[in-house]
Amino acid sequence: MMSSHYWPYLVADYYHWLEIAGVVVALVIFISSVDDLFVDAWFWIRKLYRRFFVRVRHAPLSSEAVRAKREQPLAIMVPAWLEYDVIAMMLESMVSTLEYKNYMIFVGTYQNDERTKNEVERMRRRYRQLIRVEVPHDGPTCKADCLNWLVQAILQQNQRQETPFAGLILHDSEDVLHPLELKYYNYLLPGVDFIQLPVASIERNWYELVAGTYMDEFAEWHTKDLVVRESMSHMVPSAGVGTCFSRRAMDALARQTHNQPFNTDTLTEDYDIGVRLSRMGMKQIFASFPVDHPTRRQTWFGFGPLKEETRKLPLDIREFFPNTFKTAYRQKARWTLGIGLQGWRQVGWKGSLATKYLLFRDRKGLVTSFVAIAGYLLLLNFLAFWLADKMGWWQTYFPTQFSPRGWVGTLILLNGIALVLRTVQRGFFVNHLYGWEHALLSAPRMVIGNFINAAAAARAWKLFIVHIFTGKRLAWDKTMHDFPSADQLVQQRQSLGDLLVSWKVINDEQLTHALQRQKQLGLQLGEVLIQQHLLDEDTLQEAISYQLYVEEVSRPAPLMPEPA
Repeated sequence: MMSSHYWPYLVADYYHWLEIAGVVVALVIFISSVDDLFVDAWFWIRKLYRRFFVRVRHAPLSSEAVRAKREQPLAIMVPAWLEYDVIAMMLESMVSTLEYKNYMIFVGTYQNDERTKNEVERMRRRYRQLIRVEVPHDGPTCKADCLNWLVQAILQQNQRQETPFAGLILHDSEDVLHPLELKYYNYLLPGVDFIQLPVASIERNWYELVAGTYMDEFAEWHTKDLVVRESMSHMVPSAGVGTCFSRRAMDALARQTHNQPFNTDTLTEDYDIGVRLSRMGMKQIFASFPVDHPTRRQTWFGFGPLKEETRKLPLDIREFFPNTFKTAYRQKARWTLGIGLQGWRQVGWKGSLATKYLLFRDRKGLVTSFVAIAGYLLLLNFLAFWLADKMGWWQTYFPTQFSPRGWVGTLILLNGIALVLRTVQRGFFVNHLYGWEHALLSAPRMVIGNFINAAAAARAWKLFIVHIFTGKRLAWDKTMHDFPSADQLVQQRQSLGDLLVSWKVINDEQLTHALQRQKQLGLQLGEVLIQQHLLDEDTLQEAISYQLYVEEVSRPAPLMPEPA
């Protein structure tokens, strides 16, 4: 047994190594902080420049101009694996929301996913513009595989119709769309080959801390970081949703890869395809188009009155992200694995200096995620020693090599300032999208986010190393999705005629003629359409039921009577 005489020296030696580890961690954090501050500076300088020198010369694009352009045929791709619980609600929301009419939806399902197939077939009987595409082998494979089969179906449909699709749009089964989304793509096509809309989280309750980290991170990434990326390198990675490819871009990708435009050897085919299009010289933009967003939210952390308003925010895609630690880190592990590790092997470090710098930013999380956790552990250790010293429990130390009054103290001070700037800046972007309550919560949620990102990086490294040594194929790591409930979506009741037009049951000309006949005969619109053999009784009853459902969930909740 070791003599108690040696314990003070062992603990003093432990503290000595803590100091060395602390300096190493502080240096890594400082380098990462300088990187972040450079991006911050680029963003704000660019914003000021555009404010005073660009916007004064160019009138902003208006919603009226976007709506005025003649509609071109567009195709929406939705890959689905085990999405039986959300796909029907997503399709209902999409069709009832979009102002656009000249589009078709292609949903990809697997032959061994009966429940998702049945849900899509149920929706296909309702929506004439919906086509289910079956992947002819069992899933899961990878998302890119499903997308490639969707592209094949779209190319075949092009041969059947007079005008081919001008653009192909990528969406997931948990996306919530804005009414003007397709109108905006239509306005830019065919002049732009790749259009990426910002992605944001649907607002969550204050106590949903894991889901709240998605709100915070996407508010900053898709308001600042991707803007900087586009302006520095003219390369925009796809977010996997809210992405529109021109027909020219998709044809070029298909020719390059034997009719398989999406890379099946990566789990982040969206990131990969953005890089490839950039290297082909295709014109890419990260969109920033302000539109009206109706919002309904409980103020004061959910304890205040219900507030309904319309705010001018960028046209974006809203998603319902997971709210459990395990689901979140597994989802982010796929992103980390595909972008950081597979991207390193497949994309490499090619490109301009700006491109290489941005690739470094994409991959630094493979290390810095762990450094952040190491920083927390070191902080706890130093606090324990400080408390023991103040209480007189421990006072045995070796002479330090790192005086707090020297360069180490300056380094820690600079890191502290950078942390404050990082916290304030994130709060700024969160406040812009979600209000001051979530801006305050974004600070403690940064800690939760650090632990999620570290767990994701650990899982990504594990899967990648197993893949390297065993050759085990990396498959679609399924994240079970939720879709916002109807009362979380601000919906407006459509007239029966408009609803049937959105369902592609009738067209505008048939509706106009039926409305004229309705005035002459004094009948209900549904009765006129049935008489004209444009509508069957089952579809009419389904449409009326859907109208009543939207009206019910959109009605404000009654106020509770005040106590006597």
